Amino acid sequence: MNRIESTGSSSDLFGPAAPGDRLVLGPQAAVLRGFSFPQADALVAAIERITLQAPLRHLVTPGGFRMSVAMSNCGKVGWVSDRRGYRYDPRDPDTGLPWPQMPAVFLQLAREAAAALGFSGYVPDACLINRYIPGARMSLHQDRDEDDAVAPIVSVSLGLPARFQFGGFARSDPPQRCDLLHGDVTVWGGVDRMRYHDVMPLKEGEHPLLGAQRLNPTFRKVF
Repeated sequence: MNRIESTGSSSDLFGPAAPGDRLVLGPQAAVLRGFSFPQADALVAAIERITLQAPLRHLVTPGGFRMSVAMSNCGKVGWVSDRRGYRYDPRDPDTGLPWPQMPAVFLQLAREAAAALGFSGYVPDACLINRYIPGARMSLHQDRDEDDAVAPIVSVSLGLPARFQFGGFARSDPPQRCDLLHGDVTVWGGVDRMRYHDVMPLKEGEHPLLGAQRLNPTFRKVF
């Protein structure tokens, strides 16, 4: 079962949860409630600059399915998918150019969130930027394209709330479920790094800052 550490509760599904709340998902996995809320405006502005250089796009899976989530990347490498498979690439296949550099506000937030769960010295080399609109989802999967399978995933939620499912080490393991709110940061690594997880279809709504969408930068240490 999920358990909450510290006190406080979310104000509503469109505002931040009380900073300092921690929803524990595993020994080395938790949702840090409201952790990124103070940087939200700067994060959104950085995403806008990144996606001007590397526009959001709907990738195709190796099986030929179009992903409902639109994606871009920044950092030393970016995650891409097509009929040839899933992989990290130092260049944007749409433009042939290197991915935009990771902004300082991204790096600082990722390091601080990782450190809050005991992962000191975390330096991500990739950030996947996901854009969800109502109906978009991320199917059940493990993040296993990275060489480093211990360093944490740091996943930031901005905009509309999303229902997150955090499972076990087998696809059939029953998941824990929680709502990720604007400003929340989810971190999982170490013994929890290879757990299955997914995001259920985004519900209709209108967020005061971002409108009818959810932005989700997710940080990885690939190498």
